[in-house]
Amino acid sequence: MSGGTVLLALALFQLKHYLADFQWQSAWMVQTKGRYGHLGGVAHAGLHGALSLPVLLLVAPSMPLLIALLVLGEVVLHYHVDWLKSRLSVGAGIDQNDSAYWHLLGLDQAAHQLTYLAIVAMLVMLG
Repeated sequence: MSGGTVLLALALFQLKHYLADFQWQSAWMVQTKGRYGHLGGVAHAGLHGALSLPVLLLVAPSMPLLIALLVLGEVVLHYHVDWLKSRLSVGAGIDQNDSAYWHLLGLDQAAHQLTYLAIVAMLVMLG
């Protein structure tokens, strides 16, 4: 994978993350992510996976099995990161008016960004 392709992949992951987390995430998804197994959280994580699929097909079209595993892994990891953030927020009784909320949100977003770096690193190493 060339340096240009790596940069393209990272840029597209940024765009898809913005869309999935900040434009297309519904109130239902946000309100139910803290209930383990609830369809709202599953749907949100699935949206991330669905949006990662075209990114991966564009940058690594010759690796369909790896793409399938990466999408599945991202969905599972994204779900659990969001669930944990929600559980910690609700459990501590904090909301967006508390600085701890923003610390958790920052940690949540950093975990997602590190996931994308790991995905691209796997494509580079295995491609």
